[in-house]
Amino acid sequence: MKSTFILAAALLASAAQATAQTAAPASRVAPDQITTKQGPLTVQPITHGSVVLTWSGKTIYVDPYGGGEAYTGLAAPDVVLITDIHGDHLDPKTLASLPVSKALMIVPPAVAEKLPAEYKGRVRVLSNGQQLDTLGMHVAAIPMYNLPEAPDAMHPKGRGNGYVLGLGGKNVYFSGDTEDIAEMRALKNIDVAFVCMNLPYTMDVQQAAQGVLAFKPGIVYPYHYRGQNGLSDVAAFKKTVNTANKKIDVRLRNWYSAAK
Repeated sequence: MKSTFILAAALLASAAQATAQTAAPASRVAPDQITTKQGPLTVQPITHGSVVLTWSGKTIYVDPYGGGEAYTGLAAPDVVLITDIHGDHLDPKTLASLPVSKALMIVPPAVAEKLPAEYKGRVRVLSNGQQLDTLGMHVAAIPMYNLPEAPDAMHPKGRGNGYVLGLGGKNVYFSGDTEDIAEMRALKNIDVAFVCMNLPYTMDVQQAAQGVLAFKPGIVYPYHYRGQNGLSDVAAFKKTVNTANKKIDVRLRNWYSAAK
């Protein structure tokens, strides 16, 4: 009898330890759920330009960055999307700390050239304008770049990708590092948009607001809003957008709650 109690106690302790190891960080903001024709789309902000989507039994990591601890308790990715070569998008240290061994990696050519060799066999390369259907989703690579266009720009045209994902009848746009470019303004039927605004690298608040008012997404998340001078005023972004168009659901989330 004594050995039975000891065994039971050991099993309970082991289970408690496993739960502690996989529990979500206390600082992580709560996820949102968005209805699609194929079940809920879960949106989990991580930090800066990093987000995790869960949909139809698939998990998608976008620009995983900030260290593996930020992803504790989340399912291993089926797909990893990377937008550009900079360290807050292509972060080899974070990738190495995550369970990405079975993930399909969708990246622009410049990122493919810089990925560690161990990932090369699972890479699908998309250039601006190219599309891919995989795992029940549609992926379109969208230009992202600085204005005015210049070869020495921080983000020259053609190097990085924004993405539009088709998930259960919903179109989800990730801007990547861009300005208020014509290709963004021309987007149609975007249900959910993640839009950057961090000077001097991308847009200011007014540029981002005017771009969003042009393509009219149903829901927009300001993300990637820390720049050289701190955080952009996302409340001002929301006010500008909703003063002009009350139908756009501007969702402000704290993308820097886990920042170290």
